[in-house]
Amino acid sequence: MTATNDVAFRLPRSRRSVPRARALLHAVLGEWGVGQEVLESAELVLSELVTNALRVPVPVGRQVGVRIARDAGEGLLRLEVSDAGGGRPEVREPGEDETRGRGLLLVAALAHRWGWEERAAGIGKTVFAELKAPDLVAGPATCEVAAVLVQVGQQVRVRGKWRTVRGVRSEQYASCGPAVVLTLDDGPALRVHAAEPLTVRAGECPG
Repeated sequence: MTATNDVAFRLPRSRRSVPRARALLHAVLGEWGVGQEVLESAELVLSELVTNALRVPVPVGRQVGVRIARDAGEGLLRLEVSDAGGGRPEVREPGEDETRGRGLLLVAALAHRWGWEERAAGIGKTVFAELKAPDLVAGPATCEVAAVLVQVGQQVRVRGKWRTVRGVRSEQYASCGPAVVLTLDDGPALRVHAAEPLTVRAGECPG
């Protein structure tokens, strides 16, 4: 995919993460100008992928990763859900009396293309689904930089929305090393590890 904009976040292994993922997706796709039909299909697909990831046995403390990406040029919306578990996702044909096991059948029916791949770094896998979304609105390109490199006046993506940085200061985590606190134009300040990657607009990326 080229000229792609994306939003990524992590969710705890809790049933509340499914509606949380849908809410974040709704906010992102609303900003991207996606139509109602595609929005509803995307919400169903993401719900199934996150639900499946939550059912996979994983090491203690692992979270579920979600990435929402767009390619306005190709008219494609890509949803990715990562987990630290083993196994491989397969479409099942459950019996009439079975109440579970239909999630990937739904994903396969709604998606233009779907599949899975091993995670490039770390353990586990990423399951993805691409949906045709011809009404996607092209947006500014983005890049990721370490939080310590973010400067006042830049725009960073926080919880699916663009915020302008009004202030930057350094702090020290008690046990995890240096931290950066960003004062934003709206909402609470953002406190992250200095090496945490943050998404900024491409025109504001370091040369």
